[in-house]
Amino acid sequence: MKDFALLIGNDINNIRPGKSWKELLDDITTYCGVSHINRDDKPFPMLYEEIFLSAIRTKMMDEKDLKTYIAEIVSKIGQNEIHERIRALNVPHIMTTNYEFSIEGEIPKSNSSLVVERLYSIFRKHELNGTTYWHLHGDCNNPMSINLGYEHYCGELQNMRNYTVSGSTYKTDGILKEALVKRLANKGQVNYQSWIDLFFTKDIYIFGLGLDFVESDLWWLITYRARSKYYKNKFQVNNKITYFIPIEYEVRSKAKLEILRANDVQVAVVNQPKGLSFYKDILNNLNKL
Repeated sequence: MKDFALLIGNDINNIRPGKSWKELLDDITTYCGVSHINRDDKPFPMLYEEIFLSAIRTKMMDEKDLKTYIAEIVSKIGQNEIHERIRALNVPHIMTTNYEFSIEGEIPKSNSSLVVERLYSIFRKHELNGTTYWHLHGDCNNPMSINLGYEHYCGELQNMRNYTVSGSTYKTDGILKEALVKRLANKGQVNYQSWIDLFFTKDIYIFGLGLDFVESDLWWLITYRARSKYYKNKFQVNNKITYFIPIEYEVRSKAKLEILRANDVQVAVVNQPKGLSFYKDILNNLNKL
């Protein structure tokens, strides 16, 4: 089994024609009865809050009903050959911001995490065929865990920082409650009980993920890792993080790529257009490692 981890976003689902993000927004606004809302120039977490709060005032909507509806829609996303090739890499850890289980290839029968999380996703994982799958932003089996709005992002970030810096507040037996950074500084146990552990200990390859600046939880973790490596120097950070991007996006993504490089993320520009050939090129190279 290869000794690295993957972080994969939703773009791999776009290889095969399906429901686009715009169509999903159309469905959500129609369901909420707020199709009149202007979406232009609004970061999605804040747009989601506008949609939901507007729906509350007009029809007293329960957020659980809305997220259950969203879970039903995204759970219909089908598999394609890229999903199959990702599984064939045979890596120990796959992280994803996706809510559905197309990467796994089947719906997990149970959650194997050490903590039962109903809302946030610090420990959320499923184990299938020797690979641990981590759903960073929730999953369709638990609609309230689906991370969409600004409030949810902030709550997720609060729990991430607790786990990393000050220690876990969960009372569950069997988990290491001491802050991750203290365990790393003391060269203690890691145990890979949370996906956050991977960001400090395993080489990570990121693809299919736009990493927009609204992804405040991931940007905080990337920044904190870089500060720990170059500024605080309380423990060694020796792993490598690589972000893949198609060549056609290199110029328009200049600002983001500059910030990634400043935060110790290696940028790999792939000389392939966005789409199937881009992902095949990445997976062919990862398969050689």
